[in-house]
Amino acid sequence: MDHIVYLDAKAQEMEKLLAGEKTMIVRGATGRKLPHGRVHPGDTLYFVRNNGEGTVQAFATVNNVFNSEKLSAEESKQIMKENQPKLALTPEQVKRWGGKRYLTLVEVIDVCSVEPFAFDRSGSGNMDDWLPVENVENIKK
Repeated sequence: MDHIVYLDAKAQEMEKLLAGEKTMIVRGATGRKLPHGRVHPGDTLYFVRNNGEGTVQAFATVNNVFNSEKLSAEESKQIMKENQPKLALTPEQVKRWGGKRYLTLVEVIDVCSVEPFAFDRSGSGNMDDWLPVENVENIKK
């Protein structure tokens, strides 16, 4: 399965992934929402900056996934703290994701830049920052 994943441009997430300073992506919510339970080892993530560029600029392979059960705020913050060396989050990102009831931690390997390409997200019906797309070739413009 392929996924389009929007990364925090202000926190330079894409640059950190490409430089090897970051090897894990976090998503969290008060309920189980994407990508909780929908991303698996071997899947490919295609990365887009959340700054309006709208083009895929890099990709990586999912190495490991952790989907939490319901967490207390303290448990959530502790998981984030333990994984901070891989997550490389800014203080703003720690505040955003820490304390969420459900966390998904996605560890990636083989991060590579690609010739930027646009994609059609009209078929997703989903305005989220994580889009499971089955096969990215089917949505390339």
